[in-house]
Amino acid sequence: MLFKGKEMKEQKNRSFLYRKIQMVGIITALFATIGIGSGFAFEKAEDASIHTVFHVYSDGKYIGVLSDEKQIEQVTEKMLQKAASEFEGLPLTIGTELSVVPENVFTVETDDKQVLEKLQDKLTVEAEAIGIKIGEETPLFVKDMAEYNEVIKTLMLQTVSQEELAEFEARNESTEPLPPLKEDETRLVKIHFSADLQPVEGQVAPENVKSVQEVVTLLNKGTLEEKKYEVQAGDVLGKIASAHNMTTAKLMEQNSGVTEDSLLQIGQELNVTVLEPLIQMEAHYESKKIETIEFSQMTEKDESLFKGEKKLKQKGSNGKKTVTQLIRKKNGTVIGRSIVDEDILVESVPEITLVGTKVIPSRGTGKFMWPADGGYVSSQMGKRWGRVHQGIDIARPSSRSIFAADNGVVTSVGRHGTYGNRIIISHNNGYKTLYAHLAKIDVKVGQTVPKGTRIGVMGSTGRSTGMHLHFEVFKNGSNINPLTVLR
Repeated sequence: MLFKGKEMKEQKNRSFLYRKIQMVGIITALFATIGIGSGFAFEKAEDASIHTVFHVYSDGKYIGVLSDEKQIEQVTEKMLQKAASEFEGLPLTIGTELSVVPENVFTVETDDKQVLEKLQDKLTVEAEAIGIKIGEETPLFVKDMAEYNEVIKTLMLQTVSQEELAEFEARNESTEPLPPLKEDETRLVKIHFSADLQPVEGQVAPENVKSVQEVVTLLNKGTLEEKKYEVQAGDVLGKIASAHNMTTAKLMEQNSGVTEDSLLQIGQELNVTVLEPLIQMEAHYESKKIETIEFSQMTEKDESLFKGEKKLKQKGSNGKKTVTQLIRKKNGTVIGRSIVDEDILVESVPEITLVGTKVIPSRGTGKFMWPADGGYVSSQMGKRWGRVHQGIDIARPSSRSIFAADNGVVTSVGRHGTYGNRIIISHNNGYKTLYAHLAKIDVKVGQTVPKGTRIGVMGSTGRSTGMHLHFEVFKNGSNINPLTVLR
């Protein structure tokens, strides 16, 4: 995109868009009839009675006749000198096409002053400059190729860094093939303008030759001047935005500190410039990164496990892959991504969990099994130590496991001041059982437990004189002697 000497010469040959202004002297042979049919060819007359005058044309239109063609050079030189003092550093030329036709006459009839005044009105000064051609149009001009290249570089650096641009240009100038992309590498591969940009030599009014910053601003915004609006009585943001063909969001974006909740003041100035960039630039990058492949979660039904019970069959592990992406940025912001290639380095392993499907009956049979692993009744239900003992105590079991006496649903677990760690099971048939003084609880509230399920470990928590199980049975809300139902 940055043009150099040889490229510019080729561009010059292809895009020579301006006219080389020349003072054209068209020598015309005029014939005059003298006497009877006699004539003469136009030559410099030696006869002192013959004079040469000069007919002046501007862009093909007749201006008048001058007695001396050198006066034209004097007028044009004066105009160029004046323009040069205003537009320093610009190569200037007369932009009006002039032609001069000499004529030999016997009688000199000229009005030099009037002709020269007309000529001054017709003459224009133009600067030889570098036009920035966008597509088929050339709306902007800068002084020279150095400034053109600076404009292009400034546009690029709005999106890419100095380092990225330097590496990009070095790769483009190299004859070596582009090396494969490394892992965790991102590199600039393309700079894309929304329209074709070319430098062209041309002529333009010197006041239309812009500075680099002015051109960049025009290319980005479409205008050099911000349009202001003065808030009137009754104005709201939406009304102002709509009147200037803007969205409310765009209006707030262009006016720092203005929000939907802002209280507008009469006379307050708002920037209502509608920005229409003449050109926009995108930077395209290719990136290669190692990414994690998250393992998937899978479940399998298992008839040997009770419904609601889960068991890990296979532990999951993440995989790895290299992903090559094309990334599009505008003004430093990512505006798009697309995956070019993927290469799996390590496959992920799914995590598989077995989910039980075996239905657990939650209604008791009415026939209660011994809730401990052996042992004996160390204390009966009834009066004891001046109070009523509401259940039986079972001591000295073969193991400390405690079991559900019948099918049911756990309705209560936790610490109790008297019972210590306790469990209450509803058997959904009018019966409930209570298991107290446990060292450990192995079930949760809401859990369905079949008859014989281990629910905890015998202990001596709460008000207890030693390790044992306190066991109670309730029927329709009242305590009954557990020994009447135990089998």
